[in-house]
Amino acid sequence: MKILVDTPIWSYALRSQNKKYQAEINELTLLIRDQKAMIMGPIRQEILSGYSDIRKYKKLREKLSYFENAPILDSDYELAAELCNKCRRKGIQGSHIDFLICAVAKRMDAPVFTMDKDFSQYKKIISLKLHKI
Repeated sequence: MKILVDTPIWSYALRSQNKKYQAEINELTLLIRDQKAMIMGPIRQEILSGYSDIRKYKKLREKLSYFENAPILDSDYELAAELCNKCRRKGIQGSHIDFLICAVAKRMDAPVFTMDKDFSQYKKIISLKLHKI
């Protein structure tokens, strides 16, 4: 089973020297080793947007190119809007990208690996699978 890895996990693994995130980094390492880590375009964009040094940017872009890119279908955008509306009716707000991640993950039946606590709130409303360590 593929796991859709969210931006914060990639960021911890690529940028953080903080031992606080070592369990997440170790888990991502295992997912990569087992070829289960998956990324999607908007997450790739978020990760790459933090680099002003062109050499570091190109090096990271090359590393990320090895990971399977979860395709985004037109129907995912519609489902993302539906999920957003459903959560909003229950008083839970979220970003458009978060709901797009949820939609793609639901369609692909893939858990989301994230540290973003918003996803735990979404899960209460939209039966999202989250990857646990």
